[in-house]
Amino acid sequence: MKTLSLETSAKSVSVAVTEDGKVLASSYQNIGLTHSVTLMPLLDGMLQNAGLSLPDIDLLAVAAGPGSFTGLRIGVSAPKALAWAEDKPCCGVSTLEAMAQNARAFEGTVICAMDARRSQVYNALFRCESGVLTRLCPDRAIGLAELAEGLVSDPAPKLAVGDGAQLCCDYLTSHGIPCRLAPENIRYQSAVGVALAAEDMARRGETVSGRDLVPTYLRLSQAERERLAKGLKITLE
Repeated sequence: MKTLSLETSAKSVSVAVTEDGKVLASSYQNIGLTHSVTLMPLLDGMLQNAGLSLPDIDLLAVAAGPGSFTGLRIGVSAPKALAWAEDKPCCGVSTLEAMAQNARAFEGTVICAMDARRSQVYNALFRCESGVLTRLCPDRAIGLAELAEGLVSDPAPKLAVGDGAQLCCDYLTSHGIPCRLAPENIRYQSAVGVALAAEDMARRGETVSGRDLVPTYLRLSQAERERLAKGLKITLE
């Protein structure tokens, strides 16, 4: 099974094709341009260089959130359109679960964290044993104090990944909870991680149609919060 994946949840953008756990092709950019400019040329170039085309692909996958509201919308829109054109199944992968794939060689608790601002991180915890990841909690927006409270009794070694990893590491170690910071080259989410997580989802039958593929934001956007603060509705009747 060949899986084409896209990752646009943060500042970088990446695309990849995997087949049964093997990376066939991947491409990554982090040069400050908007994803609406870089995503499709990056995807087209990777497929051409690999001698692949959309009919060769069995599954489309995307990091569906949490992450940048605009980045997620751009990322999800692309596989929706591709899936409709070719009637392909899709997987909307947790961004946090995708970044956990980088830590499969670690033994212990993997702390996945993205800086959510407002004194919070988007977070999920995974136990990694012999290369197998087991989810310990759902994706959530959580304060650092609450995160530390949940980890203080966990005796396992801890590794933090994601753009919120440094925040978590500094806070946890300052509160007596040892934690390692993942090396920069495996710290952040990528399309390869999205594809590997999607392969697991497909084996469990957790695919959707392009029509049903949607982003997962975890919390309201700033515009929605401001409307609620003014007593205005955020959805149309």
